[in-house]
Amino acid sequence: MPGTGNKFEEWERIVNAIKSCRKCRLAENRRNAVPGEGNLDAAVLFLGEAPGRMEDLEGRPFVGAAGRLLNRLLEGIGLRREDVFITNVVKCRPPNNRDPKEDEIEACRPFTEAIIRLVSPRIIVTLGNHAGKFLIEGYGGGRWRGITAEHGRIRKVRVKGIDVIVVPTYHPAAALYNPKLLPTIENDFKIVKSVLEKEKGSRGEQGLLKWLRGGSLERK
Repeated sequence: MPGTGNKFEEWERIVNAIKSCRKCRLAENRRNAVPGEGNLDAAVLFLGEAPGRMEDLEGRPFVGAAGRLLNRLLEGIGLRREDVFITNVVKCRPPNNRDPKEDEIEACRPFTEAIIRLVSPRIIVTLGNHAGKFLIEGYGGGRWRGITAEHGRIRKVRVKGIDVIVVPTYHPAAALYNPKLLPTIENDFKIVKSVLEKEKGSRGEQGLLKWLRGGSLERK
């Protein structure tokens, strides 16, 4: 996990705080909290909704079938899982994989903000309705009209002093239940790639790869 020493130390503090958190009902039945994982200097952060059964067992995000699809989607736009950072709006599994409730998302908000501030991504890809609403409505991106209307629409928000571009899309699990959604999600990922291509034009291909993978280039 790339990152400076200070970032590693701060990340460890965030992880320990999440693992000991009892601020909402989700802590009662969890096996493992799932803080997130990836490149602490990532240009792209993926924000999902909640851990599922496999994530709860392993303490890692997106390790089940939806995670395998996410990996394929990343590969489709030339990224590796280790290039990005992945977390969720709630860090513990809701019972029976139900949707996270508003008060649970709010209880986790300080952790989500701390992770975004630490990673300082250029782009956040929200996966699913709850993640999109959390980021768009919560940080000055305007009214959220639901994932069907909002997917693929580029917005800009400011999270704790960090200016980010938001690209909402469906949660990968949605395509597992409804395969007809897969081309839509793939097109949304192409939008993410197009935003990165703009950086490529100003930095050159090698400069972009260095930027994506935690290099020292100053981000514009």
